This record gives sequence, structure tokens and C-alpha cells, in this order.
Amino acid sequence: MTEKTRFTAASGASSSPFADQVATRRTLLGLMAGAAAAGLMPAVASAQTADPGAAQKIADHFSSVKSMMGEFMQFSPRGEQTSGKFFIQRPGKLRFNYDDPSPIRVIADGSNVVIGNLKLKTWDIYPLSKTPLSLLLADRIDLQHQMVRDVQQSADLTTIVMGDKSIFGDQTITLMFDPATSDLRQWTITDNQGKDTSVMIFNVKTGVHFDEKVFTIPYDDVRRLPGSR
Repeated sequence: MTEKTRFTAASGASSSPFADQVATRRTLLGLMAGAAAAGLMPAVASAQTADPGAAQKIADHFSSVKSMMGEFMQFSPRGEQTSGKFFIQRPGKLRFNYDDPSPIRVIADGSNVVIGNLKLKTWDIYPLSKTPLSLLLADRIDLQHQMVRDVQQSADLTTIVMGDKSIFGDQTITLMFDPATSDLRQWTITDNQGKDTSVMIFNVKTGVHFDEKVFTIPYDDVRRLPGSR
């Protein structure tokens, strides 16, 4: 399968979301990660290199949360704001339902990520391993791993920056945690042009049991366009 394959929903098929290819790429990048322009990102100017033990403890706490759901607010590089509900099950599963009027749905089933447009009935599919979401949804974050680029800590924020050259042109994902509770506050994806897209999460519930359908990609309801593999 190519890195991205475009599908069109078959007649009468259930759908997923996105308006065009540019919007599709931008949405995927955002999920895998601005808010600073809106004044919502925590200040990190005084951040220092984190104590390895304390930072790993926070990372281990996040990894121990096997399921979570809540609400999100996403900020594009141009400051555009969207919101909706998210669902995560570790390892590798995620769903984002954007609020109306956005037609977007994003589903990761552990192997692939699909982004569909309920209005246009188009689909884009990516191998999960080729997206920054694979870092967010991994079973464990090992701060000794080569994908960890930087770890910083301030009084109110611990940040872990991860990247992999095999992921969409060496993009990075920055995870931001509350050092007091070890809870994830937001993530930011930085693309290879230095543009940030951030996702803030709130009203989070953990230890949630999900029906399998939440993370089911409707492969049978779509057909490949000519020339796709």
C-alpha cells in the first residue's frame, strides 16, 4: 500500500470526514499534534532539562492509561479553531468526531488511519506507523529511545518531543503533561516546514470500555480508486 491512498465511499456506504487533500493532511497532522496565538498554550520559556527519573514516571503514567475519552480543541497553523470528541484505546486506536458543521471523522484501528469526509464521501488512508499518531498511541514511551528528541520541565509543564525520520518527512510531536498529576494536557505536531498544529484535551475520562465498533474502519464500505494499491 502506498503511504496514502484515496478512497471514495461506495453508494450507500457509511462515511468518514474531510473536505479536500490539503484539509485532510492538515487535520491528520493536527491530530497527531497555533494555540499560542490564542493565548492557550502554557508558557515554557523557563523550562529546563527534566530530571530523567521524574520525566519517565510521567511518561509511564501516560502509558498506563489504556483508554480515555473526552473533548478536544484543535488549532491550525493559521489559528483556525475546531472542536469535537475523542476516543483513545492503547495501543494504536483512536477516533476523532468533529463537531458540526465539520464533516470530519478520523479513525485509527491499530494498523491504519482513515480520514473521511461525510459530505464529499471521500477517504484518505495512511499506515499508522507512518504518522505521528503512532508515537502518541504506542504502548509505552521510553525516554531512552532514539525517537525522543528532547524532554523539558518547568513548574507547570513537562514536555516530551518525539520524532522519526520515517514519519511524514521527519515531523515531530510534542506531548505536554501536567507535572503535578502526570495528565496529558495537549499535543502539538510540527511539520517539516516548522508549522504547528495543536490539540488541547479536556473533560477527560480514563479507564473507559469501548465497543469495538468505535475503532472499526469500514473497509468493506469503500472502494479503491483506479490505480491505487
